[in-house]
Amino acid sequence: MRLQKVLSQAGVASRRVAEQMIVDGRVEVDGEVVTELGTRVDPARSVIRVDGARISVDDALVHLAINKPKGMHSTMSDDRGRPCIGDLVEQRVRGNKKLFHVGRLDADTEGLMLLTNDGELAHRLMHPSFEVPKTYIATVDGSVPRGLGRTLRAGVELDDGLAKVDDFAVVDRVPGKTLVRVTLHEGRNRIVRRMLAAAGFPVRELVRTAIGSVQLGAQRPGSIRRLNQKELGELYKAVGL
Repeated sequence: MRLQKVLSQAGVASRRVAEQMIVDGRVEVDGEVVTELGTRVDPARSVIRVDGARISVDDALVHLAINKPKGMHSTMSDDRGRPCIGDLVEQRVRGNKKLFHVGRLDADTEGLMLLTNDGELAHRLMHPSFEVPKTYIATVDGSVPRGLGRTLRAGVELDDGLAKVDDFAVVDRVPGKTLVRVTLHEGRNRIVRRMLAAAGFPVRELVRTAIGSVQLGAQRPGSIRRLNQKELGELYKAVGL
């Protein structure tokens, strides 16, 4: 398929704008800059980048963002009949695709999860060596002291080892509770809840608002959307794909 047609079908730009991108040397195919219009590529095999960011051109690949509601389990199926994200996917995603969930959340936590059938991307996003950050908004009991961020950055000792945050900030204070933002690349079970509880601030509510550069934004609980090319390119870049 002609390169400009692939770019257009992938939603990068119109055919005419895609042609100009190619002429301007902004497009790479398998590591080589391509400037010749009409160059043919295999969308299922070629790695195509625009301005250095990889784009997804394989129609068989699925990349979704879901806002997991509170009370729902982060599994594709549940042998005890409890509500799980697989129920939402079955209702709203056409075709029998094997999807991997990225960034499990406990049932009491809501927020952003990613679903994809790109096994290598899913593996790298979940692997701690790539240090993909995850951001949460937590509502905790009491008034948070100024030194809590420093304490969490230095690390708190849990029953399975030391845990640290990458970033911490107070978002808002109301009588009896505080909203805080926590960013970390740890993936241990209930890590945010356990860290804050160990520091003396049990979590009342917890929402994950971002995985890497993908933001939850105004996405409603229970809703599913496809990632756009900019989000995909930044995820690929974050994990070296």
